[in-house]
Amino acid sequence: MPRKRHTAEQIIGQLREAEVELAQGKTTGEVCKKLGVTEQTYYRWRKEYGGLRVDQANRLKELERENTRLKKLVADQALDNAILKEAASGNF
Repeated sequence: MPRKRHTAEQIIGQLREAEVELAQGKTTGEVCKKLGVTEQTYYRWRKEYGGLRVDQANRLKELERENTRLKKLVADQALDNAILKEAASGNF
């Protein structure tokens, strides 16, 4: 079975739909079956996106991408510093 990728907007919409159905008395298993996801996926989504609005979720993803980019820059800079220290000490 191929994996599906859901956008943040789709996930938030499905979580809201699930909240409504859970409030109506359905079980988590029934709601997950209707959404077409496993309970594990549902709980992971709820942990990550629970209580977020669509614009907040998009901002979160944007910040995560920026954070990843900055971490790569810091790692490259640290590597350059280590190379320069090694060259300056004369240990070729």
